Amino acid sequence: MIKQKTHIKFVLFFGICLSAFNSYGQNLQTYIDEAITNSPEIQKVQFQYEIASEKVNEANWLPNTEVSAGYFVSEPETRVGAQRARLSLKQMIPWFGTISARENYASSMAAAQYEELVIAKRKLIVSVSQSYYNLMANKAKQEVLEQNIQLLETYERLALTSVEVGKASAVSVLRLQIRQNELQQTKEVLQQQYLAEQAIFNNLLNRDNDMEVVVMSDLTIPAEIDIISEENLKVHPELTKYDKIYESVSQSELLNQKESSPMLGFGLDYIPVSERTDMTLIDNGKDILMPMVTLSIPIFNNKYKSQTKQNQLKQQGITSQKEERLNALQTMLSKAIYDRNSARISYDTQSKNLKQAEDAEEILIKNYETGTIDFNDVLDIQELQLKFQINQIESVKTYYVQSTIINYLTN
Repeated sequence: MIKQKTHIKFVLFFGICLSAFNSYGQNLQTYIDEAITNSPEIQKVQFQYEIASEKVNEANWLPNTEVSAGYFVSEPETRVGAQRARLSLKQMIPWFGTISARENYASSMAAAQYEELVIAKRKLIVSVSQSYYNLMANKAKQEVLEQNIQLLETYERLALTSVEVGKASAVSVLRLQIRQNELQQTKEVLQQQYLAEQAIFNNLLNRDNDMEVVVMSDLTIPAEIDIISEENLKVHPELTKYDKIYESVSQSELLNQKESSPMLGFGLDYIPVSERTDMTLIDNGKDILMPMVTLSIPIFNNKYKSQTKQNQLKQQGITSQKEERLNALQTMLSKAIYDRNSARISYDTQSKNLKQAEDAEEILIKNYETGTIDFNDVLDIQELQLKFQINQIESVKTYYVQSTIINYLTN
């Protein structure tokens, strides 16, 4: 239950981080919920967890009850009559606490498997979110390109007017048209990339590749900077998983110690006896009923000693694996923080550059009113504007892609 609350907290925190997107934050959360519900990968891990949980019930078992029957071909004679057959019933019982040790071991394995389920869900959330941001950035770029194409069409009309009055060369018109063709080509390439990314996104949601994905393209970076708690990284599911596995090995060793203890057996033998007809005796023909107690002692216990040594080595290996994974996650977190901060710096820089490019464009338009416009300068400014706009979109996408990694590692 605690782990479920932690997972819910992660999803809710992720949704809060999306609030900067306003109208489409809920949109993404809806897609995330659909992906978790429909994902074959999640279902596979869920079934594995349910199987591991069911093994707790499996652990509560006893060895098979032994029933045997025999018939005396040559009936042995006793004082009270001949023995005709033998019926035996025997039940072995593990040493005290063995069944509980089995259940504890199975429970610890189920707990470790649950961590795998939590990790799988978190990774799916990251994959869906990052694909969504790729679609958003692609759509935003297409819109920017369309705006620039329309802007060039306006400049083209201005250039044609200038050519008619002898204030510009026809070459300027051709250059503007060539630039439009290039932007149109880039836009069409982006459309194909959008379809490819849309297929990836739909596959994550386990639905048809060509289903339309509704995304918004008004990308912004929030002004406030969220506080990152690196301490949360130490209790990340990818690390607590090793704690659970370590605990399962400890439970395995406790079970090994119990299994190295003797086993008790209780049984009952029944022998039917025929009556003697040649004399009269007390208890003549009385059947034999013999309760039995068995003790199974593991004298040759090298198997259990070896298992103990293996468990010790496993625990040492698990500790090393956890330290290695912690280092990897810390490196991943540091890189994500650095890349996100860099994205914010780049965004601010592109915003300033874009404002200055717009001021330059305004100056060019005013010059047109006086008849001194230079369409080479127009193309240069337009290229700069497009470059800054595309870089700004990339910065926003990078910011949120890295935010998904940070949220994955620290929440």
